[in-house]
Amino acid sequence: MKTLGHWLASPWRRSAAAVVVGALPVLAFPAPSLWWCAYVALVPWLLLLRTAPSGKRAAYDGWWGGFGLMLAMHHWLLPSLHVFTFLLAALIGALWAPWGWLVRRLLGDLTSRGQVAVALLVLPSGWLAIELVRSWQGLGGPWGMLGSSQWQAEHALRLASVGGVWLLSYLLVAVNVAVAVLVAVRRARVPAVAGLVATAAATSAAWAFSPRPAVDGQVRVAVVQPGVVDGPDSRFARGEQLTRRLAGQDVDLIVWGESSVGFDLGDRPDLARRLADLSRTTGADILVNVDARRSDQPGIYKSSVLVGPDGQTGERYDKMRLVPFGEYIPARSLLGWATSVGKAAGEDRRRGSQPIVMNVGDDLRVGPLVCFETAFPDMTRHLTREGADLLIGQSSTSSFQHSWAPAQHASLAALRAAETGRPMVHSTLTGVSAVYAPGGQRIGSWLGTDASATQIYEIPLAHGTTPYVRHGDRTVHAAMLILAVWAAGEGVRTLRLRRSAPEPHAPPARTVHGSPTRPGR
Repeated sequence: MKTLGHWLASPWRRSAAAVVVGALPVLAFPAPSLWWCAYVALVPWLLLLRTAPSGKRAAYDGWWGGFGLMLAMHHWLLPSLHVFTFLLAALIGALWAPWGWLVRRLLGDLTSRGQVAVALLVLPSGWLAIELVRSWQGLGGPWGMLGSSQWQAEHALRLASVGGVWLLSYLLVAVNVAVAVLVAVRRARVPAVAGLVATAAATSAAWAFSPRPAVDGQVRVAVVQPGVVDGPDSRFARGEQLTRRLAGQDVDLIVWGESSVGFDLGDRPDLARRLADLSRTTGADILVNVDARRSDQPGIYKSSVLVGPDGQTGERYDKMRLVPFGEYIPARSLLGWATSVGKAAGEDRRRGSQPIVMNVGDDLRVGPLVCFETAFPDMTRHLTREGADLLIGQSSTSSFQHSWAPAQHASLAALRAAETGRPMVHSTLTGVSAVYAPGGQRIGSWLGTDASATQIYEIPLAHGTTPYVRHGDRTVHAAMLILAVWAAGEGVRTLRLRRSAPEPHAPPARTVHGSPTRPGR
């Protein structure tokens, strides 16, 4: 331990160590998918922060660790954004600087059981505050939230229906804090174990008593994944060819991926007629995604469009939350140079104004989302409250085919299905297509990045409302309240210490020629 402490005495070595340990949680996400390591992945980072020689150094370690986490989570952006990826990681990583200071403040000198209890409440709340801030779409959205790593753990999916991905993140950080205390502070092991037991008891109760979605029917949905095809005409033709194979398969809905149609259907009535013919041939409505300049409005939109046997049904959803740099450049007047160093958007896409629930046939209502909108739990919650029976995400990861991004993106739909109690289809133009049941369990097999095929899924439908849909982000609200109460308590404690401090001692005055004076005059 002394040798390690001596090695970490160098600020540069300490910063390098913070980058490495900060990146460890990424192993819990696809492609490694070591979901269980999320329960201890933060421990090395926590131990480094609590041993920082000062609060300022702990803040630096938090920043460097956040940089490592964001860079590892978004490394697949390097071919597109190049050096800008490092700048974004440094910008977002700065959110962990206050958390680093907070870890040292609460874990640096544990002398009582009460301090352990406070740390188990406040440190996860601080982490949630970071995830809340970086969930803003301008900072890249909630991609890589710690709780999302649990997408294939049955017990975690059940908890997601209670408090959403936020509850999972909170509990994971709490477990990591307890383990770090067990490892580093012998005298605090009893309260740390008590914290683990309390966490396990609370989550077991939530798991046991949370309502399950009631299945009351099923729907047959076909996913069409053309794969990597160059050019919008060739892409459309491949999707058309694959869709014709579904004739006579008795499907209720056919879903194409993001940007599957590269022309506005108002400008290309020939494509609209071909889609209507496909609908008549297969006996099912087709949900396509149009990525093109609109004929009726200025600008380029990404839109989910429903086509039936008689043509467009009038059901259309325009993407609301755009990918920063991929579909628009924030503060383009200042950051427009990003287009010269990577594949940033040359022209900003236009935003839609509101989510839409579409009617398919007589008794099916679907809520479409486009691309990374599936990372936002509030969007699927809203669609569920508006009466959606089936959630659909249309995506394309053609720029990141050989990275971890396609599997990470597909896994997000499992959390959205578990949170809402509604099944979800993740259909891609290229990448990984997947379907999940109302509880978040995977249905059938994935269509991988090398697939150019169709797949039919029999999807159970469910009714009822999960606690998360009913109550929303209560976990976030509770975490912010905990932080506020702790901060207020610290403020009162500091004020009392200042008031109780003794007055500085002043030497007695002496008299010179009848006038009082002090030494030195």
